[in-house]
Amino acid sequence: MTDSTPTLAPLDLACELAELARKKGADAADAICVGSTSLGVSVRNGVTDELERSETTDLGLRVFVGKRSAIISTSTLDRSRFDGLVDQALAMAHVLPEDGYAGLPEGIPLIGRLTENDLDLVDTTEPTAEELLARARTTEEAGHAVKGVTNSAGASATWGRSLVALASSAGVAGYYERTRNSVSMSALAGQGTGMQRDWDFHSTVYLSDLEDPAAIGEKAGRNAVARLNPTQPCTGTMPVVYAPRVSNGLLGHLTGAINGAAIARGTSFLKEKMGQRVFAPGIRVLDDPHRKRGLRSKPFDGEGVACEPLELVADGVLQHWLLDCRSARQLGLITNGRASRGTSSPPSPGVSNLYFAPGSVSPAELIADIAEGVYVTEMMGSSINGLTGDYSRGASGFMIRNGQLAEPIAEFTVAGNLLDMFGRLQVADDLSFRFGSDAPTIRIDAMSIAGN
Repeated sequence: MTDSTPTLAPLDLACELAELARKKGADAADAICVGSTSLGVSVRNGVTDELERSETTDLGLRVFVGKRSAIISTSTLDRSRFDGLVDQALAMAHVLPEDGYAGLPEGIPLIGRLTENDLDLVDTTEPTAEELLARARTTEEAGHAVKGVTNSAGASATWGRSLVALASSAGVAGYYERTRNSVSMSALAGQGTGMQRDWDFHSTVYLSDLEDPAAIGEKAGRNAVARLNPTQPCTGTMPVVYAPRVSNGLLGHLTGAINGAAIARGTSFLKEKMGQRVFAPGIRVLDDPHRKRGLRSKPFDGEGVACEPLELVADGVLQHWLLDCRSARQLGLITNGRASRGTSSPPSPGVSNLYFAPGSVSPAELIADIAEGVYVTEMMGSSINGLTGDYSRGASGFMIRNGQLAEPIAEFTVAGNLLDMFGRLQVADDLSFRFGSDAPTIRIDAMSIAGN
């Protein structure tokens, strides 16, 4: 039932600091320790371009004096300095303005002491620099071998292990770790001003789940070659199909609009849409912190509340805001365990493993009836109005003609309104979990395209 036998020194530090703050006069306090160890390499044209190892540990303390609060952080984990750290935090809290919504979680069960979980988040295999270099070189060589690839912008391989320890005067003492392995490549095709670049990337908790580096390199190369000699689409209104590697951006626009802080401020185009149909029937959006080996899985949130799966959108109907304690109090609600935080900033609403549930048709079937449309594989720039939902982004990809992908296109803009777009959104069945925020191929009809 446990990822590994944890080293609890960081949790001991957090517990001691939170307890000391209470003893020295804080009405409530919590402390968080965040640590990471990483090893990364990159190669370019067979030559080692970068080899870096880093180890960091930061400790943050939040104190409450009445309705006033202050946060202080340090990377020095010397217990002899805790008295001064607490004194400084308390002095800051006494002079800061009151916040009627501040405070630790209330009215909801907390995790208590939690140092084990069954999320399978730690791979005990730690690669050497030589192994990572071999992985990166394999990736780059496979990309170079693709006919039409003329250069490499580099291939990389990384490994990392992170920890989170959280303690509070409300009885929270939680700890978990996570590992991550990744490989990526950026390939170049063509010459001079006609050169095109593309990439591929994969990241997993366990090395055994990582895609073959040679396959990553080959896909990066093929993607770059496929983009050669692009044209601009004609300006007009037509269906837009988002490839999975960019369709998850629509999830980001959704979560920004259902963030409890934005709802409390009244700055979201979805502020009046709770319990209403926002997407087409059948569309589901889920946030699952319990996904085994998930890139963003975690047993508790940044305030010590147990994380539970949420179906944010069910059958097209909006079901939940994303809430931490502060935004929940502002809205007269109770947190749903979505607090995210670092050591030097207060909690704010966030997500874990977020995804659109897959549909029932293949990508080929999804585009089969499109006489003329665009298939987007890359997006750049962003003009999103959170208050109105107006949407405009630069893009590149391929034309769709008579249900088939056709010539490459670039330097065009896709525009619409997110509320209208959500209502027309259709999903394919090709969901895969690669980024932590994931979506299958998505189609949205009647989008405005600005090209030539």
